[in-house]
Amino acid sequence: MDAVRNVARALRAEARRANERRLLVLTGERVDCEAAARAALEATDLSATTLSDRDIVGDRLPAARSDRLLGTTHDCVVVDCHDACRPNAIGRAAGTVDGGGLLLLLVPDLDRWPDRRDEFDEGLAVPPFGLEDVAGRFRTRLVETLRAHRGVAIVEAGTGIVRDDGLTDPAPRHPPARPSIPDDSAFPPTAYEHCLTTDQIEAVRTCESLRSDGTVVIEADRGRGKSSAAGLAAGALAAEGRDVLVTAPGYRNAAELFERARELLDALGSLVNDERDGDARPEILTADGSIRFRRPTEVADLSADVLIVDEAAAIPVRVLEAALETAAARCFATTIHGYEGAGRGFDIRFRDRLDDVADVRNVTLSEPIRYASGDPVEVWLFRALLLDAAPPVDQLVETATPESVAYLCPDRRSLLEEELRLRELFGLLVSAHYRTEPNDLARLLDAPNVAVRALVHDDNVVAVALLAREGGLDETTARRAYEGARIRGNMLPDVMLSQLRDPDAGRVAGLRVMRIATHAAVRSSGLGSALLTAIREEFDPAGGRDSRFGTVETPTVEWLGVGFGATPRLLSFWRENGYRTIHLSTTRNDRSGEYSALMIDPLSDDGEKLAERHARWFTRRIVGVLSDPLDDADPDVVRAALAAAEGPVGVDLPDLAWRTVASAAYGPGLFDVAPGPFRRIALRALVDGTLEDPDAERLLVRKVLQGHPWSAVADELDYVSRRECMRALGAAYRPLVDRYGTETARNEANRYR
Repeated sequence: MDAVRNVARALRAEARRANERRLLVLTGERVDCEAAARAALEATDLSATTLSDRDIVGDRLPAARSDRLLGTTHDCVVVDCHDACRPNAIGRAAGTVDGGGLLLLLVPDLDRWPDRRDEFDEGLAVPPFGLEDVAGRFRTRLVETLRAHRGVAIVEAGTGIVRDDGLTDPAPRHPPARPSIPDDSAFPPTAYEHCLTTDQIEAVRTCESLRSDGTVVIEADRGRGKSSAAGLAAGALAAEGRDVLVTAPGYRNAAELFERARELLDALGSLVNDERDGDARPEILTADGSIRFRRPTEVADLSADVLIVDEAAAIPVRVLEAALETAAARCFATTIHGYEGAGRGFDIRFRDRLDDVADVRNVTLSEPIRYASGDPVEVWLFRALLLDAAPPVDQLVETATPESVAYLCPDRRSLLEEELRLRELFGLLVSAHYRTEPNDLARLLDAPNVAVRALVHDDNVVAVALLAREGGLDETTARRAYEGARIRGNMLPDVMLSQLRDPDAGRVAGLRVMRIATHAAVRSSGLGSALLTAIREEFDPAGGRDSRFGTVETPTVEWLGVGFGATPRLLSFWRENGYRTIHLSTTRNDRSGEYSALMIDPLSDDGEKLAERHARWFTRRIVGVLSDPLDDADPDVVRAALAAAEGPVGVDLPDLAWRTVASAAYGPGLFDVAPGPFRRIALRALVDGTLEDPDAERLLVRKVLQGHPWSAVADELDYVSRRECMRALGAAYRPLVDRYGTETARNEANRYR
């Protein structure tokens, strides 16, 4: 182990001199790598946290719980990759290593590693595919980056052969000058004394506008101190007596913010009470102010003097928009290049909305705090996990139209040699989806059920879709799902089998659109629809094209499907592209705060039968669902979902029911006497799109289908009184009686015309 010790000492010494990190890769058999890791830690006198399911060295976190590292800092993190190579775990581990520290990767022999299959690969082998169908392209690419990048030492643990010592011989660095404290600051000077860089001082100074009704956006890469700056601002505001509400995807994301706020308030002598209810709802109290944490989906129902949103890019845009009324003063702190699936939905989709309602002050932190600028581990990490992947620049694609683009079916093997193409594809996915994360890069490259399709303009990617092959399950697997077992990677068949009780749903094979993204410069120009049309043409069984997922031949595709957090805009988009609603979930997604919709576009007779029976079942059961678990669903979501249902809705009512409805529409009758018939007619009208008045449709949803009280409906829909709301409902039923009513209904209506 002398070679390992010598390399580790040299790496540690150079890392400390340069205030950078270094990466030590120990390759070979597990037992040799574990012994080498212990030797490296002994030689450098470093304490370590290890991501592994085995006790190797230092404190241990289970390999699957790398999220617990977020918000922490370590001198050394050891990542055991023998059981599983998890891209997210590698990113999170590297992000927590402090300047002067080491990141250790324990991996199999580098030449053979891409051909091994591990626990992460098992998660990619979704039915009906097996582990043997999973590729090793991500690890092939990872090995290439390890061998190519500065600051990466590679040592064969068993033989002690040093393949690369990882030393970079950096130029001497002068200690950074202590940033100067503003002379005319509104916040206490102590707040600025806690800042470590000029960037942080600028961020805290900008947050002084939160003392009135300012809106601030703080952007930074990892390790630049944006959360600390937000925490110092929160502490200064609370010391002044303001109520500061903090939200983030989870409390762990805001832990650094709270820690810096506590430190400042303690230094100011303003800390009165520090309540820590686990990680759920921490609250810091001052004499007159407070700092409290709430989940994103709770914020819209609260009020505060100041709202601070940490990791804003990882929160769905709809949730951010709902939070805008929470406080007049708002600060959004967001990561530019993240490894938590942050994406750029905040920057692309939310900033326009924010600029419409506020005069936004922007500040960007570029100077690293935990390590020096140009740190080689950060450079390697960005390349290996494509953290800085981006779509083509706007000027290259802004003239793209559906007529100017070409349909691309990239061979995923070729993407390893086409770095620019891979960066454009993945960068476009990152830019549009807050959930895109490093694990998705491995899924894109290796999962046998996944394919990527794109549109290119002058060879630049302008739209991209990830497709997941689902269904086509064998009888045993389908029966297990029907009886309650979860079937990985088969979202639509799983729901149709287990929840919607269709024992035949797993037999029919289809494709789910996992992700679809259009370049921001040409969004709303028809390119997303053009891509879906091209996909439909490719996989249409009548087209006779030979469609394959990599080396795995795809069985006949009977349907296209999609599942997403339901919004009116998205439901309308998918409806316009031929997709039918078959399900609305009865619980909200914890992160998006939205109910999920499932939609299907049939491609064959069997696909049509599947879609038809589920569309019919959806319209039969939705009335009961809307009046109970979905009674708080956005009426515009309900309108859009029903408009896309296309299921037959019968209104074959008895004469007495039609007389009741017709008299309520044209005469003295009352809805409250017999709501049942009104519900069937309302459902039929919303599915057919009979009413052209959105306000009338909202009234049908809120009062008739969801059963809200008259007074609540009148307030929400801006009727001046309960009586006016009742009259409006009667007026909404007049065209429905005229269109759907029987002769009995018309005779009753004629009595009052």
